[in-house]
Amino acid sequence: MTRRRFLALSIAASAAVLLSGCGFHLRGTESMPRLPALSIEGDDNSALAQQLRTRLQQLGTEVESGAPWRVTLGTPTLQERRIGTDGRASREHELTLSTTLSVQQRETNAYALNNATLATSTRIRVSDDDLLNRETLFQEAEQTLTRQLAQRIVERLANIEAPR
Repeated sequence: MTRRRFLALSIAASAAVLLSGCGFHLRGTESMPRLPALSIEGDDNSALAQQLRTRLQQLGTEVESGAPWRVTLGTPTLQERRIGTDGRASREHELTLSTTLSVQQRETNAYALNNATLATSTRIRVSDDDLLNRETLFQEAEQTLTRQLAQRIVERLANIEAPR
């Protein structure tokens, strides 16, 4: 074993021991608390609602009508903003997907979250001359934003405490 390789391995091992000693762990599904049964209402037929429903079920959360907690989704809106000049080359676009979210306890009708706006955004570079590729890039970006926003909603739901 060369001295350089030994030094690299010992530094990596030391870092692993230090990180595990301070309580560091990677975020994942294991770190998500168990959510109570939820019902998704509002705009429950949108791609965002379907993605949210799928994500919650993957985490083991029951999604059923009449559940103790009511999650009301607003209609998701996609905003596009062009960044840069009006030249004939490729142009950068900023896409932002946003929705409103309310969480209500069915038994007491108390809101744990009322009309909070959640959003996620991304930037893509698109050539205005390539119309077929342009449409595909926008669709892929919108699907990615939908997944990200659904994950952001799940994270927000995990941080909600019942009103007293």
